Amino acid sequence: MAKFRITAATKTNIVRAALGATVLASGLGAHMTAASAADKQPATAATHDNNRAKSRETKINVTASQVLALAKSQVGTSENAYGGGTPYQRWYANSQRAAETIARDGGSRADYVNAAWCSMFVSWVGEQTGARPQIGWDAYTVTHAKWFAANHRFGTVAKPGAVVFFSWSGSKSLDDIQHVGFVEKDNGDGTISTVEGNTGNGKVEERVRPKSQVVGYGYPQYAG
Repeated sequence: MAKFRITAATKTNIVRAALGATVLASGLGAHMTAASAADKQPATAATHDNNRAKSRETKINVTASQVLALAKSQVGTSENAYGGGTPYQRWYANSQRAAETIARDGGSRADYVNAAWCSMFVSWVGEQTGARPQIGWDAYTVTHAKWFAANHRFGTVAKPGAVVFFSWSGSKSLDDIQHVGFVEKDNGDGTISTVEGNTGNGKVEERVRPKSQVVGYGYPQYAG
């Protein structure tokens, strides 16, 4: 897994990336850092995003099965030695949302090219399937989760196609979220099967995760 990366597109982390600060990514997920406090999204910015969330929502004609099929088709896609090179990072860096998050967090489009990309992967799947209005888009896992919460679509039940947010410490605070992916199924044994980007050695992978690491789930309003 690449040594040089930022865990979220926050202003603090973008500055660190520009200075070449080394952030060691955890083998359990690329959003574990030695200084997690620096990765917190300022409350004012998150609140601003959440206040706009409802106005951006629209109905979609996309099913959970379609979203999962595309996510699973990406399994094996890997980052390069610098933590970049994926289609998800390139797409996000050139997106309208990147301009919005740069205005929110600082930095530049180029900073996203080698940034931690689990939330960008989820956002990309939403864009490619036409489900983005319900899946949302952001490079920062905490803000992505708060978007769901602001729309009253955040909960604790695993459902196929739900967007699952993790904290490796077992915290249930949205501010402690470190990683994100899609739920494939609830295994009924205290674990869930998932499809995630930027996991393992910086790849898209199918994983089995304990529910104890789940902060909560975002529920896109899929068709069907």
